[in-house]
Amino acid sequence: MIRWGLIGASTIAHEWVIGAIRASGGEIVSVMSTNVERGAKYAADHGIPHSVNTLDALLNGQPIDAVYISTTNELHKDQVLASAKAGKHILCEKPLATSLADAKVMVDACKAANVVFATNHHLRNAATHTAMRDAVAAGKIGKPLAAKVFHAVYLPPHLQGWRLDRPDAGGGVILDITVHDTDTLRYVLNDDPVEAIASTQQSGLAKAGLADAVMGVIRFKSGLIAMFHDGFTTKYSETGFEVHGTEGSLVGRNVMSQRPVGVVNLRNADGETELKLDHRNLYETGIAKFHSAIAGDGKPAASGEDGLWSLAAGLAVAKAAETGTAQPIDPGL
Repeated sequence: MIRWGLIGASTIAHEWVIGAIRASGGEIVSVMSTNVERGAKYAADHGIPHSVNTLDALLNGQPIDAVYISTTNELHKDQVLASAKAGKHILCEKPLATSLADAKVMVDACKAANVVFATNHHLRNAATHTAMRDAVAAGKIGKPLAAKVFHAVYLPPHLQGWRLDRPDAGGGVILDITVHDTDTLRYVLNDDPVEAIASTQQSGLAKAGLADAVMGVIRFKSGLIAMFHDGFTTKYSETGFEVHGTEGSLVGRNVMSQRPVGVVNLRNADGETELKLDHRNLYETGIAKFHSAIAGDGKPAASGEDGLWSLAAGLAVAKAAETGTAQPIDPGL
């Protein structure tokens, strides 16, 4: 049994990750929150035996094997470095950091400490995207030429806050949603992005100069181009992911979701066929892979290097929108 410590008494842990850890055979030993009262209440509400208010108390005073980091983005670097130094395996929320240099230091430190380091890109674990990846790899659509991601949603009130008013914490739609698009594109296409162009929008929700919507195009090494639309402000839209090739198209609807939902259709000269999907909890699938990686059996769903790629793409999109110029995507690997 893997014993876990939670770094951050977060909403995502409450809604998804605590249940996934337990469903996958893990035990949550302790939660760390700098707010003593919040941490104690969070522990009581979730049946967690201990709560502490310092990182040292969690890493060096609790019997844990792994940590899940879901604090605000600017805190990730120091928390990952301390966890690696303490010999703990690490599942970190995306984006890994607010700068590529910090993220590289984190990846290198985890390699040096010989601990498993994973990025919580949950969409890789969706049956929809895995089926699309398999279909592309099997040549079902011929040579992929273009892709389209629409991931504009409405950020619910309980998640509003730092995402909308803290640039220092890596707020805004790009580091929250666009990084997921890029990672999912890399996963489905087995291809890496090389360049981005984009325009952002402030449509009334985000403050302090942060974008709450973005549109753009990413070019990949193969020559494929992918357009994307991400937002916090569209209450009635659906999400989707499409890949179009020389011999067919894959069309996914309502697939950019934390929930195990959505459909994917293959369209080609023979007509349209709905792909068979084995829907399962995305977070449980990810935690199970993480546990296996700790045991030396395989790799996490999304590695630290995968997190570097998605962060590099997100930062390039942000700079492209700021400058009005195409920006290279290079994680420095």
